[in-house]
Amino acid sequence: MLDPNSPVAVAKASTVETLREAWARLRLSALPIVQCAVGAALAWFIAHKVVGHPQPFFAPTAAVVSIGISFGARLKRSVELVVGVAVGIGIGDLFITRAGTGVWQIALVVAVAMALAVFLDGGSIITMQAAGSAVLVATLLPPSAGGGFARMIDALVGGLVGVVIVAAIPLHPVRRAREQAAEILAVMGKSLAEGADGLLAQDPEKVRTALEAVRATQPQIDALRATLEGGREISRISPLYWNSRARLDRIKATADPLDNAVRNTRVLLRRSLSLVLDDEILDPRLIDEVERLGQAVEVVRRMMLADPGQQPDQAEAARVLRSVAKEARPELVEGAGLSAHVVFAQVRSTLIDLMQVCGVKRISAIALLPPTVPNPHVPPAV
Repeated sequence: MLDPNSPVAVAKASTVETLREAWARLRLSALPIVQCAVGAALAWFIAHKVVGHPQPFFAPTAAVVSIGISFGARLKRSVELVVGVAVGIGIGDLFITRAGTGVWQIALVVAVAMALAVFLDGGSIITMQAAGSAVLVATLLPPSAGGGFARMIDALVGGLVGVVIVAAIPLHPVRRAREQAAEILAVMGKSLAEGADGLLAQDPEKVRTALEAVRATQPQIDALRATLEGGREISRISPLYWNSRARLDRIKATADPLDNAVRNTRVLLRRSLSLVLDDEILDPRLIDEVERLGQAVEVVRRMMLADPGQQPDQAEAARVLRSVAKEARPELVEGAGLSAHVVFAQVRSTLIDLMQVCGVKRISAIALLPPTVPNPHVPPAV
């Protein structure tokens, strides 16, 4: 039987985990990929067959950028694209028609187009598209090659097609955000469990692995915020999801406390690593508290995926978090060193953040924690 700790077994497990993560990414992006493919083909067909442009390069490009696989602010991106093309083509036509094509002309037209784009907005899409359009005008598609106004029309066609595709084949504005939030919570819960195991076994590698995993969630958090922004647009332009706005707003309200919970978990694990490396004395009950926190995160994850009326709901998840919070007492770090106190404080802070994810007000969440000072008028340290 293969030893689970052998290099072969570890490599196999790592490969399986990598493939699982890759499949999860592909599954989440399947519909945006279909949207981009259909949008690009439709934009090219309209610009080429209906409008009659022989080389409508900017039509499918604008459609793909407008839709965007990242599911972000598509309407804004479409406007930026069209403005960027217009600025680049306009500047390119103006300079190249009078000064011709050459090394210094290309440098000048790119610099002027980007400067004007930054002056108008400063967005990266406008700036880069203005530069790219200016280069095309100066090299491959000068005004004499049929560029100019036709390319502006192509970009407009592509942008409009992208908006129509998003409205006609919409991503569910709530489901994708729920899945992304649940993925973040899954990593967080697993990292806390592994961190607790590392503390119990005094194994710095386990704690370090858990810390690296939770540190790697920042792109997922950024993607969640982009999804929420894009979902808001979907709920505006697609009649199918007009009734999703209230629920989307509730999920959007969890983004900040979820981000804070992840950040606090990173600090918790970083100090746990210091604690193990320094051989600091630790109350076993604090390790149990970290483990229970990881288990509670799993309940919050399932709550995030649950449909209305299903369990666990916000009330059930908050109840589990309250049971963990009751045990976060100052006795757990009596006589302990600095790292243990930081781990304890981060457990409490993470509980507050997660209770906010479950809809509990911050001041109420703080009140649910045992006081850390004898004076009842002094708020507990979190």
